[in-house]
Amino acid sequence: MGIDKESEIAANLQIGPTSLGMVRIYVEAEGMELPLDFDPEEAEEIAEELRAAAEAARSIGEGGSKGTPRKR
Repeated sequence: MGIDKESEIAANLQIGPTSLGMVRIYVEAEGMELPLDFDPEEAEEIAEELRAAAEAARSIGEGGSKGTPRKR
């Protein structure tokens, strides 16, 4: 499955700190549990990538008009 393919899989996502000072992204889907631990610096890099992807997706959703705010 590629990143741009739709899926019928539903999942729960939780994000929070661990008692060891890590940031955990916890994914639970269809009987599977996937805990992913990152140090704080890695978590900040992931957050930056998420923001960049959200901005790109917003631009695509607006027909490529990157600088024009969408009406809500």
